[in-house]
Amino acid sequence: MYQRPKLLLFFIICLAHFSVSAQSLREKTLIKHMVYLSSDELKGRKTGTPENLKAREYIVSEFEKSGLNSQYPDYLQEFQFYNRREGKTLTGKNVVGFVAGTESKKIIVITAHYDHVGVGKKNAEGDSIYNGADDNASGTATLIEMADYFAKNPAKHSLMFAALDGEEMGLQGAKALVEDFPFDLEAIALNVNMDMISRNEKGELYVSGTHYHPQFKPALESAAADSDIQLKFGHDIPGTGADDWTKSSDHGAFFEKKVPHLYFGVEDHQDYHQVSDEFKNINPEFYVKASQLILNCILALDEDLAKE
Repeated sequence: MYQRPKLLLFFIICLAHFSVSAQSLREKTLIKHMVYLSSDELKGRKTGTPENLKAREYIVSEFEKSGLNSQYPDYLQEFQFYNRREGKTLTGKNVVGFVAGTESKKIIVITAHYDHVGVGKKNAEGDSIYNGADDNASGTATLIEMADYFAKNPAKHSLMFAALDGEEMGLQGAKALVEDFPFDLEAIALNVNMDMISRNEKGELYVSGTHYHPQFKPALESAAADSDIQLKFGHDIPGTGADDWTKSSDHGAFFEKKVPHLYFGVEDHQDYHQVSDEFKNINPEFYVKASQLILNCILALDEDLAKE
C-alpha cells in the first residue's frame, strides 16, 4: 500500500537524478500518469469496478487534452463478455484514440491494457490492493504520453492508441477491438503492444514477435543502437511453453487474426501479480528510458514500413 503524496515526492526526487537525452517524451508527466494509475485510490483497476471507471475517465481526459480523434463515441468501445470465475456477464470499455498519418493509408495500432486484478486477501502487512504498477500502469502511462507526442508530431502511418480493458480476464478488450475494428484488418501494418515495461535488474527490455516477422529486426536494432537499455529479442519460439509470449498479452488477439505484432515487455519478477507491484518498486530511470526506446522503435518502424 503506497499513498500518492509520498509517491509524488518520490518520483520528483528520482527524476532529479537523471535525464533522457532525447526529450521526445515528457518524462515527469509520464511518471505522474503511472503514479496515479497505480495508486491505492484506483484499487487495482479491476474490470467492472468503480475504480476501473476512474482509470478510464483519466485516460479519456488525457486523450481529450491531446486532441486525439476517435472512431468511437467519446473514445469508448464497449463490449460484453462472460466471466467464468465470477459466473456473470461483465461490461468492459476500451479507450481508443486516433491520429491520422501524413502519407500511408496503413495503421499502426499501439496497445496497452489499463485493467489489473483489483483487491484480494490482506497480506502479512495488511495490504490487499494489487496496484499493478508494472502490470500495466507502466504500459498505459507510456501509451498516453505517446499519444500526446504523435498528436503534435504525426507519423507517416495513421496511429491508433488503444488502452484496453479486460486483459486480465482473457484479453477481452483486444478480442473486442479486432472483432469490431473500424477499418479492414488488412489496413493494420503492425500492432505494437506494451505490457510490463518499467523494471528489470539487468537493464533488459524484450521485444517478442520477430520470429514471425524478421523484417522488423533491422529497424529495431537501429533504433536501439544508442540506448542505455538492452533491447533483446526472443520469447516467441513455438513449442517453448511459458517462455513463448506470443499469446501472453493483448497482441495475442492480433496474432490470431494474422496481424503482424511486436510485444515490448520485461521478464516476470517477484512482484508480478502481487500486492507489492507498486510504484515504489519500479525503476524510474529504466522506465523512462524504456519508454523512449519504444518510441524510437515506433518512429523507425514508421519510416521503414512507409518504404513498402
